[in-house]
Amino acid sequence: MEIESREKEKRTLSYYDENASAFCEGTRNADMSETRGRFLQYLKPNALILDAGCGSGRDSKFFMESGYRVVALDGSKEMCRQASAYLGQEVQCRRFEEIDEKEVYDGIWACASLLHVPYEILPKVIARLIAALVDGGVLYASFKYGEEEREAGGRYFTDLREDGWKKVLEEAEEEMKESRLETVECFVTGDVREGRGGEKWLNVVGRKVMGENRGEDTN
Repeated sequence: MEIESREKEKRTLSYYDENASAFCEGTRNADMSETRGRFLQYLKPNALILDAGCGSGRDSKFFMESGYRVVALDGSKEMCRQASAYLGQEVQCRRFEEIDEKEVYDGIWACASLLHVPYEILPKVIARLIAALVDGGVLYASFKYGEEEREAGGRYFTDLREDGWKKVLEEAEEEMKESRLETVECFVTGDVREGRGGEKWLNVVGRKVMGENRGEDTN
């Protein structure tokens, strides 16, 4: 299974390496202000944010200009090169499976990035992200709204609805010992890119809770 997952990942990363310039041009001006606001309301000024799968660097730039400290990473070497130039700071070339920090980040922003992780390894990846958050840290993630695992246009997608996210999170928490992620917001939006408003996205915001603070989801 993991070998098959790695091949899916390689094909997706190859797509972004080959189409980095067009992708950056097509996404940098997308208005994510409302969704970013829903994430940032849970963070304090000067919080440390991991932009996991930063793509063009659009959101990292906004966070930096808003006074947050940012670590940006992406799995595509060419996307990292272009985003580094755009941000004026190094973007780390790392895959989600290589995230091994423990209790470092106040927030993790995974906008339209985890959707490329094959379903069979998605819970383990989510567990890694939870582990990288401080107690009370916040994770944002988005997925195309649906129930399919599919390949389209050279990329692999894991689509999720609300019940799919709940199942993935339950499986992720089986990997955890002292902590879990409490879903605090789960909402559906249209695509903000021009001409694609009919496409729907599942957005989730979760807060890490540890030890005796573990409780039931608010949603």
